[in-house]
Amino acid sequence: MSGAVERHASWLELFFDLVVVVAVAQLAHRLAHPTWADVGLFVVLYYAVWSVWTTLTLYSNAEAERTRTRGMLIGMFGIAVMAAAAPDVAHKLVTTGDTHDGWFIAAYITCRVGASQTLQRSGMIMTAWPAAQLGAGLIPWFASIGVQGPARYWLWGVGVVLDMIFSVLQSRRPERLVSEMRRQGQRMKERELRRAQLSGRAPRPIEAIKAAVLDPAHLGERLGLFVIIVLGEAVMQVVMAASGQSWGPELGLAAAAGFGLVVSLWWLTLQYGVSAVPGAAERGLRAYVALPAHFVMTVGITATAAGLGAVAAHPDAHPHGGVGWVLGAGLAVYFAASTVLGVAAGAEGRWIWGWALPSVVAPLAVAAVSGLVAGWAVVALLLLVTLWRVAYRPRVASVQPA
Repeated sequence: MSGAVERHASWLELFFDLVVVVAVAQLAHRLAHPTWADVGLFVVLYYAVWSVWTTLTLYSNAEAERTRTRGMLIGMFGIAVMAAAAPDVAHKLVTTGDTHDGWFIAAYITCRVGASQTLQRSGMIMTAWPAAQLGAGLIPWFASIGVQGPARYWLWGVGVVLDMIFSVLQSRRPERLVSEMRRQGQRMKERELRRAQLSGRAPRPIEAIKAAVLDPAHLGERLGLFVIIVLGEAVMQVVMAASGQSWGPELGLAAAAGFGLVVSLWWLTLQYGVSAVPGAAERGLRAYVALPAHFVMTVGITATAAGLGAVAAHPDAHPHGGVGWVLGAGLAVYFAASTVLGVAAGAEGRWIWGWALPSVVAPLAVAAVSGLVAGWAVVALLLLVTLWRVAYRPRVASVQPA
């Protein structure tokens, strides 16, 4: 008797991930000399890239071998355009005085609408994460086309918030969502029938609306691969910063501590899954909990990666306030999201109070004093915090003799 074949990421999905590597690198560069406005815009731009990746990942997860290559490649090209435009969003070009805001908006809207149409053609409703299909959060992006200055970026932020709220609320009532989409599907069939009658052709078949069924193991692997991508960005930041400068002991310490930090985060992902919570992979998490947490956690790692690169460029200098906070707060955000997932998954109180919460507070304390110590020491302190999480060992239940 043969069991079900375990599914892994396809060659198409891995090829699709390549452009995300570039996009994450482009976005991390925006935190080289950060202000609060830079950080806020970075989060919004990161969400735009993450949401397109998530939409198409959920689609390929549900469709498996029926995944349309063309739709995935169009999304890949759209993310590439967003990645190319990201560094010049809100920054005027020296040559023309314009920004690349319009290109970023156009690529994002095109990707989201195209992915939504791909899902509709397949007859699926993504009840696990409705933002993948329904565009409540796109309305502010459309409105921002006619707006200039900071108001445009505030509208983008509103779109992000609407996406998150809409998806969390709607995914908790999947039956209502499916019912509404079936009514929309019936209206689509009626419109198609009228068009066919007017043109004298046979009506185009429209799939019956059904709730998408996700493969949890495959989705967990895909989310984990995204974490690996952003961890790889941290390594690249340190390597690139080390090129072209004298290799003294301070740089060696900063590089070794940074690499140790990245390896520790990778170990947590390998050991406990994308949530970095002991036992969470076995208990499982709802998509409306896991996906927002995944966004927050990868944002935190990307910010930490940018901070590691800035420190490696000047390892003996005291990080200025922005870099120190990006480095420490990025790690704190990662651990905070993991802690929330742990609470949602019912992790034991010993882990929450003894390991999870201290690993949230400690990086913030390091960030607060980062301007007083050398950059390599800041990274070393954050490594110690991460190793504290690695050092946790679940209690082994004792077996009573019969």
